[in-house]
Amino acid sequence: MKFYRLFFLSIVIITGASAKAQQSTVKVKFPVLGKNDTIRVASTNEDGEMIPWIPLNEVIIYGYRIFKTPEDRAAFNRLRYNVMKVMPYALYAKRRYEQLEKDLAGAEDKKLQKKLVKQCDKEIKDMFNREIKELTISQGQILTKLIDRELGRTTYEIVKETKGGITAFLYQSVARVVGHNLKSKYNPSEERDIESIILSSGFYQ
Repeated sequence: MKFYRLFFLSIVIITGASAKAQQSTVKVKFPVLGKNDTIRVASTNEDGEMIPWIPLNEVIIYGYRIFKTPEDRAAFNRLRYNVMKVMPYALYAKRRYEQLEKDLAGAEDKKLQKKLVKQCDKEIKDMFNREIKELTISQGQILTKLIDRELGRTTYEIVKETKGGITAFLYQSVARVVGHNLKSKYNPSEERDIESIILSSGFYQ
């Protein structure tokens, strides 16, 4: 008799616990998810486990520049102004000559090649007559260095490749008269201020 009572009591306890569990399950409320609550991300299968990941943009941190004197600050601000002034021209020259190289690589006819070179030369000259001729000597010197930075070739080498050695020599002679040097090369370690200005300017974003 005691056994049946114990068995009956166990059934009552289990049934009651199950009912409470069902009641507690029913009472649980989950938040309603909206369309913006699910973020789709890339994932990588690592030994059978899918690991989500999100690519992040590069963050460059620069130290705050401290100048010894107001004159040093003024000189740096002038340099920054000049670099910001001529950098778009260097980037334009880079894009234009890269396009010229692609066009020349796909053109086997020499007449077509000369036509492409002439067209590129005209576009550069038009830009020179429209805007670059107004540059100061300092800005022109910076521009020749930046062209070497962007193209990996000096302005003299570019003219020599596209127009010939004699034309490059004449251009260099004229440039020297007004204080320019078409053979100027860019050395990041020597032009640390210019390099810092370019990297912090956002030209490549």
